[in-house]
Amino acid sequence: MRWRVGNCLRAAFAAILSAAASISAAQALPERQSLAMHGAPALADGFTRLPYANPDVPKGGRITLALQGTFDSLNPLIVLGVAPDVVPRYVLQTLMMRSLDEPFSAYSLVARSYEMPEDRSWIVFNLDPRAHFSDGHPLTAEDVRFTFELLKKNGKPFHRSSFGQVKAVEIVDPHRIRFDLSGSSDRELPLIIATTMPIFAAHATNAETFANTSLTPPIGSGPYTIKDVKPGERVLLERRKDFWGADLPILSGVYNFDQIEYDFYRDDSTLFESFKAGLYDYRLETDAGRWATGYDIPAVRDGRIIREALSIKMPKGMNGFAFNTRKAIFADARVREALGYLIDFDWINRNLFFGQLQRCTGYFSDSDLSSYGRAPTQEERRLLAPFSDAVRSDILEGSWRLPSNDGSGRDREAAQRALSLLHEAGWVIQGGTLRRKDTGEPFTFELLVRSQAQERLALNFAQSLSRVGIQARVRLVDDVQYWRRISRFEFDMIQTAWSATASPGNEQRNRWGAVAASRSGSLNYAGASSPAIDRMIDAILEARSREDFVAAVRALDRVLLSGFYVVPLFYVPDQWIAHKSNLKRPSSTPLLGTSIDSWWLAAP
Repeated sequence: MRWRVGNCLRAAFAAILSAAASISAAQALPERQSLAMHGAPALADGFTRLPYANPDVPKGGRITLALQGTFDSLNPLIVLGVAPDVVPRYVLQTLMMRSLDEPFSAYSLVARSYEMPEDRSWIVFNLDPRAHFSDGHPLTAEDVRFTFELLKKNGKPFHRSSFGQVKAVEIVDPHRIRFDLSGSSDRELPLIIATTMPIFAAHATNAETFANTSLTPPIGSGPYTIKDVKPGERVLLERRKDFWGADLPILSGVYNFDQIEYDFYRDDSTLFESFKAGLYDYRLETDAGRWATGYDIPAVRDGRIIREALSIKMPKGMNGFAFNTRKAIFADARVREALGYLIDFDWINRNLFFGQLQRCTGYFSDSDLSSYGRAPTQEERRLLAPFSDAVRSDILEGSWRLPSNDGSGRDREAAQRALSLLHEAGWVIQGGTLRRKDTGEPFTFELLVRSQAQERLALNFAQSLSRVGIQARVRLVDDVQYWRRISRFEFDMIQTAWSATASPGNEQRNRWGAVAASRSGSLNYAGASSPAIDRMIDAILEARSREDFVAAVRALDRVLLSGFYVVPLFYVPDQWIAHKSNLKRPSSTPLLGTSIDSWWLAAP
């Protein structure tokens, strides 16, 4: 018995010494204020402002923004409910803040500095002692740990997956917190913790009910508080006069409005008509037809509304008709590939979108991260070698091309190619209907949409499919029903988009990882589940050099293209915006596109 107690005491003492050594090692490292995924951040310590923000602009006034849909919660960080992002964006704050002018770099915010070894096996954040919540309570390391545990347990799959890699969290003192990342090869994890964890007040947040939908405004440390909420209709934010971080360099020239109002509209047409009527101030346009013809109105002609097409340099993501491969009808990749031959992009672009759109060629189009049309590097070949069955040879070599129709909308050759693939997969036309050869079951499915713009495109696709005997039923539902259904994967096909960033990382697990395929609320709508995909995502997160990172992203792109999870559609080549003339923006547009947070109202 004494032997056991002695061993236990020695083990405990060793653990204490180990922890002390870790803390001592942390203290030995220099404190830094900026962190980049690869290489060095663009801005050196001591910078005075972001390159796309103007610190000399006037502050004040009220801006009204608008969103399509409704909401039944103010917390978008949990699985349940439909919530706007206004709370994590304006009411809460993260430890560090991203620059929109770099692929993935973060700068001091709530954390005035950090310490981290080269291998990124741990990170210590030193909190700014000035940081406090809107009710006057100081923001401490306990609030950070509390939030971490909340999101790890009750957050969306992205947070649960990422934070699950953290070995331990230790409060060193009230303004110093350490995350043990040993055992994880994910070099993005420190940045994920720093920039995607909006900090809740431990003293004002009920952990027991956190996962439930709620319209109660949370207490935050951010620049705004929620002044008014009309469920499903409006959220009004008001700038804090006692905001602790107003003088931080990262926020110089940012958050310039005294009030920000978000109004919600049930459908896209009403949303646009309300803008034309002057009911809100700023609009990001994504409909090419509307951009080409819908703004021929008096307010534009006389200069009260300004239209601008801003060039953005970030990769363009994937927008397309996504298959739910959990459904038996779409389980065969040959079937999915076949349906890609039955959409005539040139006809759709010319007749529905005035030729203004570009075709998605992959998941990172229009960038050096795209594999389309590129021969693989040696590093790509090395990564993909163990998964030869997961990548088509023509996609690996960069010779594969998207199906190209003749632009007539009735390309017979494309239809024949589709039917040939369908026949290989066990489908034949009988009496004008495509049926399973063995059971006679007709090829029919539902295409779920949530807007009239999506409905118009889906109906065109359904008509093309009918030419080979496929019946696609287009079903338009409201926003709440739509998001609830797709969060449970209760659909056959949807039109959706996965945006791309200049630094793909952990979000890819939530989009394509095998674990996410069965996790409600994830963005793996397609149900992709492949060891090759998981390995390529790991390689992205393990990459230390830019060259290895690019190779890993391209390798993932090749695997996803080989899976034919999506019928690729299009992307908008520029950032199309329309706004009232008294709303001004900085002259410099950042790499990732303009953000309303650096805009301001001109003096009357």
